[in-house]
Amino acid sequence: MSQGKLRIYLGAAPGVGKTVRMLQEGARRRDRGTDVVIGLVETHGRTYTTEQVGGLETIPRLRVAHGDTTLEELDVDAIIARRPEVALVDELAHSNASGSRHKRRWQDIQELLDHGIDVISTVNVQHLESLNDVVQEITGIKQRETVPDAVVRAADQIELIDMTPEALRRRLAHGNVYGPDKVDAALSNYFRPGNLSALRELALLWTADRVDEGLLRYRAEHDIDSTWAARERVVVALTGGPEQEILLRRGARVASRGAGGELIAVQVVSESGLREIPPESARAARNLTEELGGEFHTVSGEDIGGAILHFARGVNASQIIVGASRRSRLQQLLGRGVGETVVDGSGEIDVLMVTHSRIRSGRSSGLVLPALGRRRTILGWLLATAGVALLTVLLDATTDYHSLPLEVLVYLALTVLVAIVGGLWPAVTCAVIASLVLNWYFTQPTGTFTIGQPQNVAALVLFVLVAVAVAGVVHLTARSSAQASAFGRDAQLLAALAHSLLDADEQLPALLEQARDTFTVPGAALLNTADGSVLATSGSIELSDPDRLTSARVGKKHSLVLATRGIDARQRRLVEAYADHAEAILHRESLALAAAGADALAKDNQYRTALLAAVSHDLRTPLSSIKAGVSGLRSTDIELSQEDQDELLETVEESADRLDALIENLLDMSRIQSGNLTIRADESLAADLIEAALHTVTDRDRVTVQLPDPHLTCRTDPGLTERVLANLIENALRHTPPGTSVTVSAEATDGHVELRVIDCGPGVPADQRAGIFEPFQRYGDAPRGSGVGLGLAVAKGLTEAMGGTVNADDTPGGGLTMTVSLL
Repeated sequence: MSQGKLRIYLGAAPGVGKTVRMLQEGARRRDRGTDVVIGLVETHGRTYTTEQVGGLETIPRLRVAHGDTTLEELDVDAIIARRPEVALVDELAHSNASGSRHKRRWQDIQELLDHGIDVISTVNVQHLESLNDVVQEITGIKQRETVPDAVVRAADQIELIDMTPEALRRRLAHGNVYGPDKVDAALSNYFRPGNLSALRELALLWTADRVDEGLLRYRAEHDIDSTWAARERVVVALTGGPEQEILLRRGARVASRGAGGELIAVQVVSESGLREIPPESARAARNLTEELGGEFHTVSGEDIGGAILHFARGVNASQIIVGASRRSRLQQLLGRGVGETVVDGSGEIDVLMVTHSRIRSGRSSGLVLPALGRRRTILGWLLATAGVALLTVLLDATTDYHSLPLEVLVYLALTVLVAIVGGLWPAVTCAVIASLVLNWYFTQPTGTFTIGQPQNVAALVLFVLVAVAVAGVVHLTARSSAQASAFGRDAQLLAALAHSLLDADEQLPALLEQARDTFTVPGAALLNTADGSVLATSGSIELSDPDRLTSARVGKKHSLVLATRGIDARQRRLVEAYADHAEAILHRESLALAAAGADALAKDNQYRTALLAAVSHDLRTPLSSIKAGVSGLRSTDIELSQEDQDELLETVEESADRLDALIENLLDMSRIQSGNLTIRADESLAADLIEAALHTVTDRDRVTVQLPDPHLTCRTDPGLTERVLANLIENALRHTPPGTSVTVSAEATDGHVELRVIDCGPGVPADQRAGIFEPFQRYGDAPRGSGVGLGLAVAKGLTEAMGGTVNADDTPGGGLTMTVSLL
């Protein structure tokens, strides 16, 4: 069974005529003999739309129970059983009623397509998943019913039903879309001219992109190399020169002249690696391209002009922008530049050559030829001079054993050796000297530069040419090998850097330390270029003398600085790589800070939520008791005995005390968290502190005080210590079984005074003791138990503010002992 074909009518807004066009298409196909049925059409009561249904066969809808109502949905099974050639199904993004086979109507349609039935459907642009947020920003309405873009993209045909905002508003005003009661509200809200214009542009651009995709697919399928300028697509060719900013801005202006124009920057790097673009130049070009809204591409190729043309044809460019040549007149005589190559091979693509201030200023060859080192260069020159002299002496002493051909080969071998050791120029010098020596000593007549036989002239000339050519090849090979080795070393250094950063707790200092080792500099630093502040340093570095520093940009606000006057090109590339790592570290740290801030906010919100949940209950309970007691005392309906009145007054007093304690704890917690706690330490008797605390607890008769030394003193804030002990005693009384007492004791231990509150309750497992000091934690309590869970948190916070500690330990025989250690 072949797959059915899907055709979609896309609209910018409701009312543009999608359903009408779908019905008209169905009618045309029916008139041509095609078996067409209406699977589901939503006419929304519009007269003209209803008239278009005409004589098209309609498949009855499936009735789905939805709560107390019954909804009508597409009957997929009925359509499959009917097996028409074409089914008309309106509103592709519709969400089916719960209980349907599929959640979305596009899934119903997919099943019809799988059964070989062609489907014609409709959808508005605001229902496309990728545009949902954009549409919400424009209209202020979040679309609940969306359809994946891939579903619409996969359609065999997408036809845009376009209508100007003015025409759609007229249609709306005439009542052709909504009833009269909704017209005014629609015109002043969703169907405002601005909304409709924006939605129309979205629909046009989205459709244009799909058309462009189809065009590219067609060109690829048919191997079409020539460009079709269906859209203004400007390719800016960059070679890493200083004129690239001018080219990019010119390209952006050209691309923006027409709607839908695209800016594409392409930078060509050498395949051999012997010609490269400075990293900072490449990065600047990429950043500027992105700021201008374009795409940045990097391609490789030895023929830069050819690579640019190949790329431009690949993206179907309409125009190429290149800069006028920076090469000098002498350089231009030696060969064609990139611009000339692009112009000659552009064919149907327009080429705009942009002038700039660096025209004919002379262009660096761009060849990256790593130095062979001073020792090798000197040795090469020695071989080219002294080596030739020694070899000449040796050959002159043994003239009877060789002839001119062997002598030529021997000197050629020496020239190759010089090229390997010292590079090109010592080898060329060696070749010239060797040719002269061969002429003087070994070519007849000897002792003169005159050559008797013409073939010897040719042999010497050929010797020089071959020697120079071989020396050149050997030279380039040696340099390439040296560069490959340098790249390998760089890769190893960067890999080592990556490993060291992964293992480091402080990554910025680790990076700077690694930079010092890599570049053998005494110091390195990371600076904030905006205010000159130092983020991190390693070693010794004098930042006041910029002439002795080498720096590289790290993002837009920072720079990596090394304590060295200058570095070579290879090291410069490595410094840029270090700068990239530093930027990544800074970015990661900023994300971590943001995440920490988010966690703190989430924790604050959690505290507030817990506080509201607890306080709303615990404030209400004593207030209710107070109100009930006062109301009872003021009531004239019943006559209260003196005993009843005393009981009510006692209840009011206890409830007021509970309320006061709760508010005190809340205020104490607030002061602890805000850091506004003032400590007034004084020498105090432990007995007085305990007695003051017992005055505030609710059931002091159950508290036993043990003071071996009645004169024991400690230096503490009496008021805060009273709060600490009161909270601990109240907590102990709450968890101690009825009929048992709580013991409070004080003694001096190792220069400290320890106040203990000992209960015989259930105790707390050791692994959960830290949690009982967290705010709003009530160990073992039901969520609505007494207390908001602040007592222990306040006791711990106040004690630590006074320089003391609070610890929880097991009570021998069962229970929990809280120990407050003070000076």
